[in-house]
Amino acid sequence: MSKDIILKAENISKQYRLGQVGTGTISHDINRWWHSIRGKENPYLKIGDVNDRSSKGTSDYVWALQDINFEINQGDAVGIIGKNGAGKSTLLKLLSRVTAPTTGVIKTKGRIASLLEVGTGFHPELTGRENIYLNGAILGMSKSEISKKLAEIIDFSGVERYIDTPVKRYSSGMYVRLAFAVAAHLESEILIVDEVLSVGDAEFQKKCLGKMGDISKGEGRTVLFVSHQLGSVATLCNKGMLMDKGKLVSYSNISSILENYTSLLNDKGLSYVALDKTKDLFIDSCTLYKNETIGTNEFLSSDIMSVEFEIFKNKDIKKASFSFTIQSNTGDYLSTFVKSIDELLVGKNSNRITFDIDCSILAANSYFLRLAIFDASTSQVYDLQEMICPFKINDEGTDMAKFEGTNYGYFNLKYNLRV
Repeated sequence: MSKDIILKAENISKQYRLGQVGTGTISHDINRWWHSIRGKENPYLKIGDVNDRSSKGTSDYVWALQDINFEINQGDAVGIIGKNGAGKSTLLKLLSRVTAPTTGVIKTKGRIASLLEVGTGFHPELTGRENIYLNGAILGMSKSEISKKLAEIIDFSGVERYIDTPVKRYSSGMYVRLAFAVAAHLESEILIVDEVLSVGDAEFQKKCLGKMGDISKGEGRTVLFVSHQLGSVATLCNKGMLMDKGKLVSYSNISSILENYTSLLNDKGLSYVALDKTKDLFIDSCTLYKNETIGTNEFLSSDIMSVEFEIFKNKDIKKASFSFTIQSNTGDYLSTFVKSIDELLVGKNSNRITFDIDCSILAANSYFLRLAIFDASTSQVYDLQEMICPFKINDEGTDMAKFEGTNYGYFNLKYNLRV
């Protein structure tokens, strides 16, 4: 590798067998061995479906990743974006050496600190302080090196009062705070962060993004960041990877990648329909209309846009809220409406609800919807669908003066709710 290249992936692929732990049965392992000693290719590499959740498929094997190639230079901040199921988290697990690729080689220089999910690398029976030393030791740091960073880590995490409490008693938010503080402050050349930061509150997310910016731009370390919040990706990253159905669609500067992603999302059409209908609470469908009857995704500023969606309940959840958010074409939240699920379902298991939105509040541009069902008291998310139902507002004498000097800005939603 070149001296500037700190991470390189060569033809990496990851195959899983559905419904199985591991790669298959003893007969499959013997078959692989028999082909190997005869100098032939693994026969199971020739089968398997593309990682497409929208289709049932015909094989027990699926390629979560297929033929991924890229090089990352030291000091780059790389945003990895794509729809749910695109293979982003699988890629980070391979780069973090949590699991091995089925084919291909990953070359790295230096140590890697990863934050892939709540509790990654933590031992639940150990205290927060003990876990800091454990994580540092895993990275190859001496006790004295970790001690020099200890006060800074504890202060950044904001959990000083509980630092000598076993982490199994931490809330998910506390877990993430300490885990990120450890990953960001211990001496590693590469920091890998999955969308686990969404568990934290808005203030802490902002703090984490600032720290990752300092790591990349100030300290010259490399950051790989997965997030559906495209505004954060655009702010933090100088490069981006766009993934879809287990393949790397493009790898370029971040502005080009965000533009490509928006085009990919626009291909999703006017409606959203849930694929997984087994969740306790979920958004079953969402469709856009003009004048209540015309299905479209293009509106004038004088139009009323009707957003019709259905919420379905498989389990009687005592406490949950529904949020409806308009997102910009970079994923920024522009306006949010929150309502209790009980008020929307009115004792039913499902209900069709309509938002009539005054389009005059929106500047001429492209937008998306974000729908979520959650419990604010426990941070549990029952369903979350971001960047769905793309729509466009065309200019028809919109008063642009109220948008001058702002990057969209946050505004109050003008709506009529029909349950």
